Amino acid sequence: MSRTYHLHLVSDSTGETVGVVARAALVQFEDVKAIEHLWSTVRTERQLERVLSAIEAEPGIVMFTLLSPLLRARLRNACEKLEVPCIAVLDPVLGSLAMYFGTEGSGQPGGQHALDSDYYQRIDAMNFVLRHDDGQATRDLNQADIVLVGVSRTSKTPTCIYLANRGIKAANVPLVPGCPTPDELLNATKPFIVGLTNDPQRLVQIRRNRLRLIEENAETEYVDIGAVRSEVDQAKRLFEEQGWPVIDVTRRSIEETAAAIMQLYNERRRRIE
Repeated sequence: MSRTYHLHLVSDSTGETVGVVARAALVQFEDVKAIEHLWSTVRTERQLERVLSAIEAEPGIVMFTLLSPLLRARLRNACEKLEVPCIAVLDPVLGSLAMYFGTEGSGQPGGQHALDSDYYQRIDAMNFVLRHDDGQATRDLNQADIVLVGVSRTSKTPTCIYLANRGIKAANVPLVPGCPTPDELLNATKPFIVGLTNDPQRLVQIRRNRLRLIEENAETEYVDIGAVRSEVDQAKRLFEEQGWPVIDVTRRSIEETAAAIMQLYNERRRRIE
């Protein structure tokens, strides 16, 4: 039987960092259900007062990323009085980095979201992904950093979007039975091309779920296990012929797939350089 707890996430920025850390930790506790309360852009005493009132009304673990010494002290003192844990999730990391670098951090809230060149690179990459999703605009495929190739429902689009958030111009090309592989893909020289594959039975399950969502229940080769196996085998043969690395996404999350792609991509860049 699961137990339910309140979890207050307090940040002077968007709350993305503290949220990711909290969820990564919570998955280790299968019998615990957390009710998240996200308090973002908390930068004034008045804003913090509202947070403290909410914590008092629904006590629970507090995790925070606040840089202001005053706000941090007030939050810690209030949590101590309420006898709830109060965790500064970045303190160990920042402390270790400061010691190693021999200098203190800038103390700027939300520094990772600054409108710098990296930010605009991510926006440019996202626009590129949207223009080159699902085999669109193959004429300028050679402008991509990474191209993902695979049969339908092998997580090509969400992986491309994830890569774009890291500033990578990614495109994806579907392999459709009966349709020739685009020449622009076969002749591309600049992008790093990766083949994505999946277990046929898992693919059938994913495709059936997709058809149910769009209220299409017809039995076609799209969900026939024999036809799907043939699709996957043909795709693997193409990957082998072209010398493209292959990643099996069957038991991988989008994040894990993207991490594996980036590792291969960076290894290739180092070899070229």
